[in-house]
Amino acid sequence: MNQTSGSFMLEVKSLNKKFGEVHAVKNLNFQIRKGEIFGFLGPNGAGKTTTMRMVTCLIPPSSGSIIIDGNETGANSLATRKRIGYLPEMNPLYNDMTVREYLEFVGEIRGLKGAKLQSRIQEMFTLCALSKMAYRSIGKLSKGYRQRVGLAQAMMHNPDLLILDEPMSGLDPNQIVEIRNLIKSLGKEKTVIYCSHILSEVSATCDRILIINDGQIVASGTSDELTAKSVRGSRFVAKIKADRHEIETKLSSLPDVSKVLISSVATPWVTAEVVTGDQQDIGESIFKCVVDNNWSLAELKHESASLEEVFTQLTRK
Repeated sequence: MNQTSGSFMLEVKSLNKKFGEVHAVKNLNFQIRKGEIFGFLGPNGAGKTTTMRMVTCLIPPSSGSIIIDGNETGANSLATRKRIGYLPEMNPLYNDMTVREYLEFVGEIRGLKGAKLQSRIQEMFTLCALSKMAYRSIGKLSKGYRQRVGLAQAMMHNPDLLILDEPMSGLDPNQIVEIRNLIKSLGKEKTVIYCSHILSEVSATCDRILIINDGQIVASGTSDELTAKSVRGSRFVAKIKADRHEIETKLSSLPDVSKVLISSVATPWVTAEVVTGDQQDIGESIFKCVVDNNWSLAELKHESASLEEVFTQLTRK
C-alpha cells in the first residue's frame, strides 16, 4: 500500500549537521508512520542525540528538512515543540519537589491551568502508576519510579510524538518489564521514537528499527528483517550421539555448509553448530545425514542472529 505524506508523523529529508569541521549527521533520510514504535540505534558518537536535538528544535540543522505531521519544523519551531514529548537520557527532575508538585510545574509550563491541569495530572498518575507516590519527594523515589515520573512529564501536554532516550537505563529486570509494557501501551495512541543500547528491549518493543553509524544510516527494517540480513548466515545446532570426528567430517561435506563447530563434551552427546554462507535452510539435509549414518539425534534447532550481533557487524569500526 502506498503511503502519503499524511500517513507519516515524522519525515527527515537530506538532514545534515556540522559542528565546524565535524560532520555529525550526514544526509539522513527516513520516515516514521503514525502510531509506530520506532527504534533509533547507533553506538556512542553515531549522531543519535544530535538528530533528536534537531527533531525537537533544540538545535537547527545545517541543511535538510524535518517535517512533523506535514509541517516543516523550521517554519514554526514553537508549534513543533508543542507536538513533541521528550524524555532525555538525563531525566530532568527536581529532587526537592513531590511528584504532584513537579507535574503541576511541568503542566503550567506547558500552558495547562486549573481543572484541566489537575485532570491531566490524574491521568498521568493512572497511566504511569504514580498515584501512591503523589506526595513522595522525587529525591526519595526508586530509579523505576523516577523513570515513570520522567515519562509523565514528557506526556503532560498530550504530545503526538514521544521521544524516549534510554528509558530503561539503570532499571532492574522487573522495572524494565513494567516500563516496556507502558511504552507498548503508549504506542497504541502515540508515535514513539525509542533510543536505547539495550538491544533486546528494542527488538521486543519496536515495530521498526533504524541503525546509524558515523552519522549515516547503515540499516533499517523490522527486527526479523535485520537479523535475516546478518552476514553470519544461517546457523543450526544439532545434539548428536556419534564419533565427533565423523560428525564433523560428514556434516562439513553437506552442500552450502561453510563450517562446522564441535563442542567438547564429556558425555556421549556431541553438540555440532552448522553454519551456512547465506540464509540456506539446511535443517532437512542435517536430519537426513543423521538418519543415513544411524546416529542418534536429541535436538536440532535453527538459531537466528541476534540484534546485538547485527548491530556489532554494522557498526564495528
